[in-house]
Amino acid sequence: MLLETPVRRLGPVDYAPLKDAVVGALPGAWLADDIRQRSFEQHKQTQSLIMLFSNAWPDPVVERRSGWDVFAEPAQALMDSIVAAHYPSGGRVIRAMAAKLMGGGRIALHKDAHPSFAAAHRIHVPLVTHEGVDFVIRGLSHYLEEGVAYEVSNLDYHAVTNRGPDRTHFIFDYVPPQ
Repeated sequence: MLLETPVRRLGPVDYAPLKDAVVGALPGAWLADDIRQRSFEQHKQTQSLIMLFSNAWPDPVVERRSGWDVFAEPAQALMDSIVAAHYPSGGRVIRAMAAKLMGGGRIALHKDAHPSFAAAHRIHVPLVTHEGVDFVIRGLSHYLEEGVAYEVSNLDYHAVTNRGPDRTHFIFDYVPPQ
């Protein structure tokens, strides 16, 4: 969604249960579902635990992916709390994942182009981060704090550079009721 500001801080959230589950994931789980890496060149240096995914629009068919069975409970609780506090009820989550940008990795400058992004709120919750992560939106660098929810203006050009150890965000797309 195109926002007036590049990043909208929603505030601290109870992210510890999801962080613990994601940090405890086996290395092979991060490689089990590479739909983002195969579909989007800018995500080649990332790994993902995909929970929910849809590319259909305007009638999204949301698939439960390999990460759903393992991470559904803490992910759903986190998404429900954020939606209840900041968005109208009755919509739906069309994508949810933990995304890891490897140490030294980069997500190239891009805009999210899928038509669903004009209607969906893109929410990021950093689960593991550090000050060596440079998240640039509209040419401005933003530090997204661990355990704080943010909505990002993903229809603006954005890029990420990781100058330290691995960085992991929980990301989900919420489409409010039409």
